[in-house]
Amino acid sequence: MKNIFLIFLFFFGIIASAQNENYYSENLSITPLIDGTLLVPEVNEKLPLAILIGGSGPTDRNGNQQMVVNNSLKFLAEGLYKTNIATFRYDKRIVKQMKQRSIDEKNIRFSDFIDDAVAVLNYFKKDKRFSKIYFIGHSQGSLVGMVAAQSGADGFVSIAGTGQEIDDVIVDQLAKQAPGLVDNARTSFDDLRANGVAYNYSPGLASIFRKEIQPFIYTWMQFNPQVEIAKLQIPVLIVNGDKDIQVQVSEAELLKKAKPDAEYRIIPSMNHIFKKIQGNDLENSKSYNIYNLPVMPELINTISDFIKK
Repeated sequence: MKNIFLIFLFFFGIIASAQNENYYSENLSITPLIDGTLLVPEVNEKLPLAILIGGSGPTDRNGNQQMVVNNSLKFLAEGLYKTNIATFRYDKRIVKQMKQRSIDEKNIRFSDFIDDAVAVLNYFKKDKRFSKIYFIGHSQGSLVGMVAAQSGADGFVSIAGTGQEIDDVIVDQLAKQAPGLVDNARTSFDDLRANGVAYNYSPGLASIFRKEIQPFIYTWMQFNPQVEIAKLQIPVLIVNGDKDIQVQVSEAELLKKAKPDAEYRIIPSMNHIFKKIQGNDLENSKSYNIYNLPVMPELINTISDFIKK
């Protein structure tokens, strides 16, 4: 179950922070719930802006959670900065709600994250410093980004995004990790989809089906990544790493099939948080909590080349 828990670190923890040094940065509040960091290279021309959207759980602007500090989004933003691409990365709303002790799990909806991304997009559309605006969505943020991009982004990048609806992704993971729970999970998801609530789930699935987060899971299930990415009439890049133990390359293949004109890149040795893995799954898991391990240059170059076309 380890990898499932890595994906579904939903609403717990105090968020770790990392400092931006040697970069020109602005800390901005886009809405009362969305705070982030803007990095703008100091050049005398309009630049493209990439808005980075983090994955599931209480993920901060740097890609970190409680006891999970790898600075994946921070290093990605800084890498793009060096290629003269501006970036804005932000704390998910639940980060601020947790700090304010105002979070109420049963009222959180997946569409909240889409609304936040659209608010960020609309904010920067008014900023004349930027020539074009792209979304870069990681993991859960891929689906958020591809829906939000329909509101007027100039391009979209999916990193480790799933190609199936979230219930099917979880069932597939269970088939590999805990096959004894597959039938119960499938039945529970079917009940949730049909009735908006699931009751008869195994205690081993409580991290997914406990009643407080069922409304969130239910609203997440309403979005099919293959349907949403096919709606995009803008340039799209789909990226995955072949060392990703959370989102398999097969998920990227589904997105590519749904959007045949998208650019597609599988990066050898890259894991879910953009780090180079040369060894086994133990090395892979340990990388999630190495704060100074750089992201792979191949990812930065792939995204930079795509945005600058």
